[in-house]
Amino acid sequence: MMESNDIDLLVKIATFEESVDLEKDFRIGWAYRHVLIHGSTLNGLFLKGYLDIVFRSHSYTGYRLSERGKELVLASKEAAASDIHPEQKTELPETLFGDIIGHDDEKELLKACLLAEKPVHVLLAGPPALAKSLFLWDIERIAGERAIWLVGSATSKAGLWDIVADRKPEILLIDELDKMNAADTAALLSMMEGGRLVRAKRGRELNLSNQLTVVAASNRLSMLSPELKSRFAIRTLSAYSQEDFLTVVRGVLVSKENQSLEVAEEIAWQLDGRTHDVRDAIRVARLASQLGVTRAVNLLIGEK
Repeated sequence: MMESNDIDLLVKIATFEESVDLEKDFRIGWAYRHVLIHGSTLNGLFLKGYLDIVFRSHSYTGYRLSERGKELVLASKEAAASDIHPEQKTELPETLFGDIIGHDDEKELLKACLLAEKPVHVLLAGPPALAKSLFLWDIERIAGERAIWLVGSATSKAGLWDIVADRKPEILLIDELDKMNAADTAALLSMMEGGRLVRAKRGRELNLSNQLTVVAASNRLSMLSPELKSRFAIRTLSAYSQEDFLTVVRGVLVSKENQSLEVAEEIAWQLDGRTHDVRDAIRVARLASQLGVTRAVNLLIGEK
């Protein structure tokens, strides 16, 4: 019969195993003095099937958590997490992606993936200024704390493993996927394939019971490995027409930058024919109150 004290002991042992390199420093297992648990207690856990004995001599008995013990520890952690963070389902408002013009197939696909019971990962590809980031922004807005936004070129500062382990998101949004470093890309591959994330150098694993849905954006598919691309449903976005670009700029500046429709219209028309990058419009809007629209456009984009 499983006792609560057994769970406490197994969690203590699991914490120790996660903190060391088992293969390097404890190849013959750890002893009672390493986990500060009496030998007779460890023997009792062994008889219940929660520990394996990997080495035994007259002077040393080496233990490790058995698969059964690991399963109990994982179940205990999941139960504790569910008490603190009850399961929530992402709700999709009818207005989701309403500020994005066109790309109807991509909208339909992303909505279906966000509501799917099991992960379907999507990669939005194409050159800058095609609303890839807008899709990520909108998903982050409706998912709230259940989503994490990352920029591929900056994940190395914290490390993808640590970010996911600490935050435990349901949705991972990655902009500039083509700029992600090799270590984080390897972690992402493992996480997307089987829901397991392993940091080998510390002998530590993270089992993701609620597997992540990954939505990413990339300017260049050629920079991604075949293994990474195979894990995504890839959608290549087509360029905006002039009319669509003007509509997008107006919508973004009003809904996301709190600009009046009058100012948004002026910025959109002044940028017409000079750029097709929505980010340029955002930069102009943020400087317009100081410089005026025309001067902000000329300083940022250049005079015609």
